[in-house]
Amino acid sequence: MAAWTRFRPKLLDSLGGYDGSRFGTDVIAGITVGILALPLAMAFAIASGMSPAAGIVTAIIAGLVISVFGGSRVQIGGPTGAFIVIVYGIVVQYGIANLLICTMMAGVMLLAMGLARLGTWIRFIPISVISGFTKGIAVLILLSQVKEFLGLQIEALPAEFFGKIEALWAGLPTVNPHSVMLGAACVLLIVVWPKRWRIVPSPVVALVAGTAVAAALSLDVETIGSRFGGIPSGLPPFALPTVSFAELGPLFAPAFTIALLGAIESLLSATVADNMIDDRHDPNQELIAQGMANIAAPLFGGFCATGAIARTSTNVRMGGRTPVAGIVHSLTLLLVVLLAAPAARYIPLTVLSAILLVVAWKMGEWGEFRHLRRYRFNYQAVLLATFVLTVIFDLTVAVQAGLVLAAVFFITRMSGLTQVREVEVPGAGDDRPVRVYEVFGSLFFGAANKIEPLLALAEPAHAAKVIVLDMQKVINVDTTGLDMLSTLQRKLARNGKRLFIAGANAQPLSLFSRSGFVDVLGAEHLCADLATALLRAGGPASPAGTH
Repeated sequence: MAAWTRFRPKLLDSLGGYDGSRFGTDVIAGITVGILALPLAMAFAIASGMSPAAGIVTAIIAGLVISVFGGSRVQIGGPTGAFIVIVYGIVVQYGIANLLICTMMAGVMLLAMGLARLGTWIRFIPISVISGFTKGIAVLILLSQVKEFLGLQIEALPAEFFGKIEALWAGLPTVNPHSVMLGAACVLLIVVWPKRWRIVPSPVVALVAGTAVAAALSLDVETIGSRFGGIPSGLPPFALPTVSFAELGPLFAPAFTIALLGAIESLLSATVADNMIDDRHDPNQELIAQGMANIAAPLFGGFCATGAIARTSTNVRMGGRTPVAGIVHSLTLLLVVLLAAPAARYIPLTVLSAILLVVAWKMGEWGEFRHLRRYRFNYQAVLLATFVLTVIFDLTVAVQAGLVLAAVFFITRMSGLTQVREVEVPGAGDDRPVRVYEVFGSLFFGAANKIEPLLALAEPAHAAKVIVLDMQKVINVDTTGLDMLSTLQRKLARNGKRLFIAGANAQPLSLFSRSGFVDVLGAEHLCADLATALLRAGGPASPAGTH
């Protein structure tokens, strides 16, 4: 109930002071983005193994829900390129019906993540992992479009990477020159058009021009009509997917992959938008909206959706500043479907393929590979490992491996930064009774072994009678570090020696108190500063070189 009381879509905040001028700019932005979304939605759906109608329905339903209930003022939701590889694999392995169930399961997960206030946790994923799997997805999208771009006569592309390469190689003798020339011309048009004219999005220009040329010249290319029979003039009827509880188990893993990727991409898109409009989105509210959208879209035959960075950026550039623009975007798509659906049957698939090729190329941001040498080995290894695993295996394996590798590097780095060094005190030689050590960094499971050398001081034969640990520069102690301190204290006490801890900060003090370590150590042995510890230990008032 507490989570629901914090449920507040950005739409409510945006309506304060809303006027006709702002509505006009939102309408213009929404119409522009809606027109842009049409070819992208169809292209993403076809590349995912779905019908073009499914992509449009997803953009309409999910886009509307995300705009109405989302945590960003300008987020545009719908199908995106990042889902292509995942969705295609699910369709091949489990079928379209189970894809819809997977999407709804992912929606429930996203909703739960938002209600549990886990939105900020997504930001803990290292940028090296995100960059690596984004580039891997871009490669897989490029690979998936070779068939349509070249017009190859291949029954169906395998979902697996090497199987896909083998199928494309075997199909090369069936290249369609008309498809190649039309696709190449559309790619050139998409790239060149924004350099001169920005008002009309280049994918829309390529869609209209490519379709017109193919029809006027009667080019022998495959179209939406020849493969799918066109798209319906309206939304499909509401229908609950048939659920077999026995089949839900195998669908959990792909559903979690959809939820994870949807959460990452939507919050990345919202963050990009924040930087463009100097605003701050609510990540938890955004996850709630993403969950609702992915539950709603399959009820009308749609599939998974998330925040779309390219469409969101276009919305901002065209003047959209409130969720009203996103609502207009969905209504524009609906109007196009109602009025112009019959014309969609003439759209060549190679034109949609050309649009996706450009999207994937921009998505990859390949220039980062040239600059990798500027970064540490840790960053390079995580990015490249995630990239390769995404391409060869799948996103889930890649993200898991990337996170584990990043965690290992982080632990190693933090362990290296943690130091335990002796502080000189008045007195000569190793026979002085009071030994002072300064601990620096984080005394956690990866660095707790730094205390081990001090255990030798607890032996009866050693001259040291008192060990003082100056922990003023320790930012964190975990249970493994606490266990090592307890071991040191226990061995010292067993041999009639004492341990003093000085200058402990709030987090270590809290752990010492909650664990009962203070009682074992003795409150008088836990000192506010080093001078007090030395005074109680019976040693010199201050170590050499301290103030």
